Amino acid sequence: MLSVSWDTIRLFLHVLAATVWVGGQVTLAALVPALRVAGAEAPKAAANAYNRIAWPAFGVLVATGVWNVIAEHDKDHGGYHTTLIVKYVVVAASGVTAYLHMRAGSKTAMAVFGALTGLTALGAVFVGIMLAG
Repeated sequence: MLSVSWDTIRLFLHVLAATVWVGGQVTLAALVPALRVAGAEAPKAAANAYNRIAWPAFGVLVATGVWNVIAEHDKDHGGYHTTLIVKYVVVAASGVTAYLHMRAGSKTAMAVFGALTGLTALGAVFVGIMLAG
């Protein structure tokens, strides 16, 4: 068996948090139609329950992302650096649009910010895989 290292733990925590942040959004979006059938307040209740684990997961993503950058500092040049900047922007956009989605006052704003949150979260995963090489 291979040994467990700090790199293993760092990457495990990062991927685990991403499964909650990104996977939870995809799952919740797929469940919204069924939740609406269950009752007008059901989607909001489910979203509130998800937020109790989503935001801590986002915090773990940011923290382990910083840890990743520190651990991989020798790669931070050229195309890797440019891709890392793109990752920062997409992650920030994911957090900001998720916050705006939570605070949306209309169905249109909720839909727009929800879609943007999902797209930017998926984009962050894609760019992260690019960085992992």
